[in-house]
Amino acid sequence: MLHVDLDQFIAAVEVLRNPELAGRPVIVGGRGDPTERAVVSTASYEARRFGVGSGMPLRIAARKIPDAVILPVDAPAYLAASDEVMTTLRAQPGAVVQVLGWDEAFVGVKTEDPEGYARRLQQAVLERTRLHCSIGIGDTLVRAKIATGFGKPRGVFRLTAENWREVMGDRPTKELWGVGSKVSKRLALLGIHTVAELAAAEPALLTGEFGPKMGLWYRQLGRGDGATVVDDTPWVPRGHSKETTFQADIVDPSEVERAARALLDQVLDEVATDDRPVVGLGLKVRYAPFVTKTFTKKIPATADRDAVIERALELVAKIEPGRPIRLLGVRAEMAMPGDAREGHTPTRSGW
Repeated sequence: MLHVDLDQFIAAVEVLRNPELAGRPVIVGGRGDPTERAVVSTASYEARRFGVGSGMPLRIAARKIPDAVILPVDAPAYLAASDEVMTTLRAQPGAVVQVLGWDEAFVGVKTEDPEGYARRLQQAVLERTRLHCSIGIGDTLVRAKIATGFGKPRGVFRLTAENWREVMGDRPTKELWGVGSKVSKRLALLGIHTVAELAAAEPALLTGEFGPKMGLWYRQLGRGDGATVVDDTPWVPRGHSKETTFQADIVDPSEVERAARALLDQVLDEVATDDRPVVGLGLKVRYAPFVTKTFTKKIPATADRDAVIERALELVAKIEPGRPIRLLGVRAEMAMPGDAREGHTPTRSGW
């Protein structure tokens, strides 16, 4: 299994469109205006050296690199470039491709020379798209995904059961795909700090903290075990969501409802194209200065737009009156078709 990850994808697309940006710190986010509320979508390697990364407020990124080139997000351009890359991957001999996002995919292939195949794949992508990628080789999806990080940029790295302990054993658990800072802190409270310690942990200890499914899955993750099949079944979205950050906080209840309705209209337009009933709703509220609350509810399956809006406004009613809001987001969950790819993620295997 190969994991293909495009290097600094969004920034690289921008440099292709504007070659004079090559070698300069490039930051992409929002509408390209650091005086507005927005976050960094991506940063070139030159910008990352100054500590700028995805999710950072754009104004902070601009302070870190005053002479950076800051550009607005151009999603259609990135989607077009991504489509070219994925088409190239699918054209490779014997390749089974499972797309993970704009800039990454798993490729399953039978070959006696995975490194050679990976190098040829890199060359094919470069020749067709002028984009560079890094490739991880693994005997599970998890190992292939993690291996890519050791190959960046433009490299190839193999991570299998043979070298898993040597490469990953002494590393902190947060370096595992699927373990974030919150989970790693909970593991640390159990005395588990490294990948090797997680792999050797008593199952009862983990299930007591995380439950019977997730506890055993984290132990499996510590061993690098898991799914060994690349699944090219077309991905079907479970839901659609939209959010907006207000350039000035909003407080008035009528203004909040108008904003929520506008987001709902966009979401339900996308839901309508999938022709599946809505079965759940979510509302994300970020109060000033930066406190985020989420509300969710299941609803009887319905394709009635007015009924969905009515139930969604019940969530909007949960917003604290008089409290300034800087961000709103809404989400609609849909019923999944019977032939959709199973709901687990590539990391979580069959859990």
